Amino acid sequence: MSIYFIDSSALVKRYISEIGSQWVLDLFDPTLENDIFVAAITGVEIVAAITRRSRGGSIADSDADTARNQLKRDLKEEYQVVQLLESILVSGMALAETHGLRGYDAIQLAAGCAINSLSISNGLAPIIFVSADNYLNTAAMNEGLDIENPNQYPPNQYP
Repeated sequence: MSIYFIDSSALVKRYISEIGSQWVLDLFDPTLENDIFVAAITGVEIVAAITRRSRGGSIADSDADTARNQLKRDLKEEYQVVQLLESILVSGMALAETHGLRGYDAIQLAAGCAINSLSISNGLAPIIFVSADNYLNTAAMNEGLDIENPNQYPPNQYP
């Protein structure tokens, strides 16, 4: 069992097939008993990404509807959703300033750092921060988080 915090750029791979999708899907193997955390904004970001792709014609409208509906179910049943408390927002502002992150990336990192601190303070292993954004991953590493980038696991190179 591992504890993962998955940002939107990585979690979208569960709903739209792209490089790294199989690696992300494998995190949800029930035999692994992984705990999966996401920030409350993740649903908004993924719905927006799916909708943009549908409107752009890269995925069918019916597939987009299915993906959005599955995401909404999963947010209720599969993920531990990190609410955006004032402390996370304040941390996000500091992280945006320190690392030059975009707004929602700073919030994703702040939420991941908060879960990591909570995990460690409860005697659990550090979390694994999962993002497909290299710049965000660099900031996460600089904040002391272990990271994984699903883009490093294309289907033909996935063990």
